[in-house]
Amino acid sequence: MNNLKNYLFTSESVSEGHPDKVCDRISDMVVDHYLSQDPYSRVACETLTTTNKVILAGEVRGPELNKDALIEKVRECIKDIGYDQEGFSWKNANIECFLHSQSADIAMGVDSKGNKDDGAGDQGIMFGYSCDETKELMPAPIQFSHKILRLMAQDRKSGVLKNIEPDSKSQVTIEYKDNKPFKVKSIVISSQHSPDVEQHQVKELVRPYIKRSIPEKLLEGFDDNEFYVNPTGNFVIGGPDGDCGLTGRKIMVDTYGGAAPHGGGAFSGKDPTKVDRSAAYAARYIAKNVVASKISSRCLIQLAYAIGVSKPLSIYVNLFDNESKKTEHVRKIINENFDLSPRGIREMLELNKPIYEKTAAYGHFGRELEKDGSFSWENIDKKGLF
Repeated sequence: MNNLKNYLFTSESVSEGHPDKVCDRISDMVVDHYLSQDPYSRVACETLTTTNKVILAGEVRGPELNKDALIEKVRECIKDIGYDQEGFSWKNANIECFLHSQSADIAMGVDSKGNKDDGAGDQGIMFGYSCDETKELMPAPIQFSHKILRLMAQDRKSGVLKNIEPDSKSQVTIEYKDNKPFKVKSIVISSQHSPDVEQHQVKELVRPYIKRSIPEKLLEGFDDNEFYVNPTGNFVIGGPDGDCGLTGRKIMVDTYGGAAPHGGGAFSGKDPTKVDRSAAYAARYIAKNVVASKISSRCLIQLAYAIGVSKPLSIYVNLFDNESKKTEHVRKIINENFDLSPRGIREMLELNKPIYEKTAAYGHFGRELEKDGSFSWENIDKKGLF
């Protein structure tokens, strides 16, 4: 929402091994576990991690709660991320599950009765954003930050990238000219590593992922002095052993890296009746189709809801071009073609599927559609409407 034409903008990402992302992954695993058995399950799961300990808490409704089965699935998550360290291991971490049945008061407001559509699972505001800075129609700094860590994780797991451990962070600063990405100004990568490598070796291990993630044109003239790797020094102790993790603490990483507003609600651990999640996906879906239609180079959508009320209280559209007739045209198309009730969103995007665990790291947006229905909100099948 910057009114300047020339500026620097920075976004960060964190890897799946970051303590908060470990928690997001586990919470979304719980959502998928329930939806795979009953697509109408209700889940609100929070996870905490610290040194060799994981705690699950929250509310569920659906199949009978099997805590032992969930605890084994938590271990599978930790193993897949890559943690088998002295301070945090999938083999012997102490895992406690305090999930319990959903409040009857909340269920009464959310469930449909008679001719009444099901209401929103909570009040709140949700934003969706899109821009033409990348082929994924995402802001460039966050998209490149995600890609660096995603590629590092793939190679770490396959054995191509050695001596790099699961906990990593990235940060990309881009210089904009005339509101368009002009060049990369600085890059920061902080990555947990084995004690067998020195800091200068870590820098060379992660360097190739810069060129693999960022278009060559944006790296022309990049000053290597602006490439910072583990600037604080050693990073051997990491993950939940080095820092406590909680579900939902990386909301800007999950969305647009600060390039657009955020309503405040986290996504992970919530089934799709919670509009914090589903309405944010719907807003992204609309915004991306608007930009894909080329009617505008940027689009911001805001949706507002009240708990137990099915229709959105307001729909806000900003195309950043001060053309009120065009904005009204887009708003009219949205009202006529998109059912933005909680049920309408779930049906439109087919959200009652176990598709959420893979969203927990490297962003919920700017991802590729998958055959199982994952990232349906990234589809641009509605661009012809605009």
